[in-house]
Amino acid sequence: MTEPLTRLPAVPEPPFFAWWDADEPGPSPATVPSGCYAIETEPYGAPLVVTDVPGPAMPRRGTMGNVDGQWLVSQGPRGNIVINPDDARGLTLQHASSACCGATPDGGMNQLCACGTLVATLCSDCCLPYELHLSADHVRAIHP
Repeated sequence: MTEPLTRLPAVPEPPFFAWWDADEPGPSPATVPSGCYAIETEPYGAPLVVTDVPGPAMPRRGTMGNVDGQWLVSQGPRGNIVINPDDARGLTLQHASSACCGATPDGGMNQLCACGTLVATLCSDCCLPYELHLSADHVRAIHP
């Protein structure tokens, strides 16, 4: 699925990107440098559930609300392997929650492996961090 990657101690903060001033629509700069990976310790992706405490819906994402104005927070999986999306091989976008320029993690896993299994969640919209979350339940690191 990837070439060998080097583990980072934590998922980096995404680089600043003024997406509203960009000449071309498309993804922000990648959160994780090419050739590296990190483990996401917080819940990420679907399901999003109502909460009484406003705050980020998931790591590196701002607040979100539902149609009734209630705050939402992720109760998605922990332990995802976060990589630069450009380091992935053989994945196909499947039923992504879309925004103006790309996929959002709001609908959960949206990357299909060649074997036909959903294995990852791509976040690629211009106003969100550009990152790929490989499901720890479906993907394992293999040491050469």
